[in-house]
Amino acid sequence: MKKIRFFVIQILNIVKIRRKIEIAVISDVHLGTYGCHAKQLLTYLNSIEPKKLILNGDIVDIWQFKKRYFPKSHLSVIKKLMDFAANGTEVIYITGNHDEMLRKFAETEIGNISIVNKLVLDLDGKLAWFFHGDVFDISIQNAKWLAKLGGWGYDFLILINRLANWFSDKMGKERYSLSKKIKNSVKGAVKYVNDFEKVATDLAIEKGYDYVVCGHIHQPKMVIKKNKFGKTTYLNSGDWVENFTALEYQFKRWKIYNYNEDKLSAFYADEDIKDMDLQDLIAAITIVEQPKSEKKKKKNKD
Repeated sequence: MKKIRFFVIQILNIVKIRRKIEIAVISDVHLGTYGCHAKQLLTYLNSIEPKKLILNGDIVDIWQFKKRYFPKSHLSVIKKLMDFAANGTEVIYITGNHDEMLRKFAETEIGNISIVNKLVLDLDGKLAWFFHGDVFDISIQNAKWLAKLGGWGYDFLILINRLANWFSDKMGKERYSLSKKIKNSVKGAVKYVNDFEKVATDLAIEKGYDYVVCGHIHQPKMVIKKNKFGKTTYLNSGDWVENFTALEYQFKRWKIYNYNEDKLSAFYADEDIKDMDLQDLIAAITIVEQPKSEKKKKKNKD
C-alpha cells in the first residue's frame, strides 16, 4: 500500500492538473502585508486556466506597503499574473481602496492587462457588474486616515493570530481566526455587511444588472437578492487573508471556490499530499488530461 501511495504521489508531482474555466475572480489579496497568504493563492492560480482573470481590488496593499516586507511568495504571485497575460489570459485589474493609486491609470491597457475602476460584462445574455465596493464605505470616503489606522490594526491582529495558531498547532488544537470571530460577533460589523449588500444589490436592480460582483468586505457570498423592483444575484469573492476564496464562472453558472475545501489543491502543495486518502489520489490521476504533445503522438501513431 505504501509503495502504491508513493508511486501516486510521484505522478502527481510531475503531472499538472489545471481546470479550464471561463472567468476567475479574486480580490483582497493584500500583497505586501503580513496577513496575505500568497502561497495558498499561488497554489490556486497554478491549478486553473482561465480565459479571463478579474482582480477585483486590493491585490497590492499600497496603504501598508513596506519596503522591508515583500517576500518571494508575494513576488511570485505578481509573476504568475504576468504569466497569465503573456499566455493569452485577459487580466482585468479593478482598482480598490488599498491600491487606489492605480486609479490614475484607469482605462490603461498593456497587452492583455487592463486597469479599470468598474466593469460590465455580458455573460451568456446576462449583465454582470463588477466593482470593488469601497465606493459604499463611508469611513473611507469621509475619514480615510481612520480607515488606514484600522487597516494597520487589522494587520497587527493577524500577526497575533498567527502566533496563537502556532501554539495551537504545537498543542494539536484546531486553528482559530481571531479577527474573523471579532468581525462576525460585533453587531456594528454585521450591520455594515448587511447594509453593504443591500446598497449594492438595490443599485444593481435599479440599473438592470443580473449579477453584482464585489470584494472589499472579505465575506465570500453568493445569494439572490430581491426588492419590489426586481432581483439580482449578489456575489462576493471574499479574500486571501482569512477565507482563501475566489469566484468562478463556467457553463453559465457561478460558484464560490474555497481553497480549504479543495482536495485538488494538495497536488500543488507537496506538504499536503501526504494527508490525502489513497482513493482521492488515484481518482485524481484518472481525470488528468494527456498533454497536447502526447495526444499528437498518439494520433500520429494511429
